Amino acid sequence: MEKLIEQARKAIKEADAILITAGAGMGVDSGLPDFRGSEGFWRAYPIAKKLGLRFEELANPRWFREDPELAWAFYGHRLKTYRETNPHEGFYILKKLGELKNNDYFVFTSNVDGQFQKAGYPEDKIVEIHGSIHHLQCTFPCCDDIWSAKGIEIKIDEEKFRAISPLPRCKHCGRLARPNILMFNDFHWVPIRTESQEFRLRVWLNSVIRKNKKLAIIEIGAGTAVPTVRYFSERTARETKGTLIRINPKDYQVPEGHIGIPLKGLEGIKEITRDII
Repeated sequence: MEKLIEQARKAIKEADAILITAGAGMGVDSGLPDFRGSEGFWRAYPIAKKLGLRFEELANPRWFREDPELAWAFYGHRLKTYRETNPHEGFYILKKLGELKNNDYFVFTSNVDGQFQKAGYPEDKIVEIHGSIHHLQCTFPCCDDIWSAKGIEIKIDEEKFRAISPLPRCKHCGRLARPNILMFNDFHWVPIRTESQEFRLRVWLNSVIRKNKKLAIIEIGAGTAVPTVRYFSERTARETKGTLIRINPKDYQVPEGHIGIPLKGLEGIKEITRDII
């Protein structure tokens, strides 16, 4: 373990730029559930177990059509939870690390919780590949507009796990609104905000490659169930000839030549940045 940590520190010290990639495990040390497996999800949402719904079944846009009160109970509860959650120390450590590299850093995350923004990361340095719960869109959708969920408060009957009317409405056509999140089997997600974020990331990565910069990719809490972040980390490591440092207590396996550290997020972040920050 110590040898792996030393290898990670060396890669970070030698790096000219830092790419932070994060999955659901990044939020666990802040007290957020990672929904690992059905049991993990059902511990967070007992009503889902009662209904026999797994995360990928409840996180589906069909419920906004078939049962809007259930859909908004689920997403409204998550919105409230994420608003009330404070980012753990690891967010600030990584932000400081990026600043030490002349602000030459970027974030790529599958999390929709807005915790990086809450920790003070600039909007133009973040890609939220699955969207954000802090933004809304039309369920139809009638247009490509995406607007802030600021000021939206969802009242929930906790016993029945039902959202109480009035529910959020599209400000253009009056139909039901929904979070601007890419859900499972989702053909109505409006991707324009995320596409703009991806464009900025691609410009940055092209600059890293063009200027032959050494890139350290620090991945935290990205599992294999929905491997979006893992695939992106590995692909980017190949494209940039960068070093991937994967922090994950269980799924820490890495391609040859990279570094897998079997620790939880915050602990791993502290270890690999010790004597650097």
